[in-house]
Amino acid sequence: METTQLKQNVRPVFTVLKFTFTIVPVVAGLDKFTNILCDWTQYINPGIHSMLPFPDSTFMMIVGIIEIIAGILVFAKPKTGGMIVSAWLVLIALTLLAGWKFVDVAVRDLVMAISAFSMTRLALIFDNN
Repeated sequence: METTQLKQNVRPVFTVLKFTFTIVPVVAGLDKFTNILCDWTQYINPGIHSMLPFPDSTFMMIVGIIEIIAGILVFAKPKTGGMIVSAWLVLIALTLLAGWKFVDVAVRDLVMAISAFSMTRLALIFDNN
């Protein structure tokens, strides 16, 4: 297959991943302020919970701000933003695995981290930022 045709076939994959990793972190980040999708505080590892100098809800709002910034960064600079989102998802998965609660969510986050990393690699080809 020619390089040009290969790029034409793969570009939609990059675009879908870029918009996915822009929209999902922003929506999840915004929801940390409203808890419409779920009560996000339930996912805080008990070890982290005991170290927090403020309420769990405040911690989740800080997490929400980070997620919103990460999503916007993916849109503006997919190579950098994708690596940040990928690392963030791995960190979340590790904290969930450490508490051995919500292991299914941890596995899902690891799969999403791999997808975000894949988008980052595709950005090397398709993005000039």
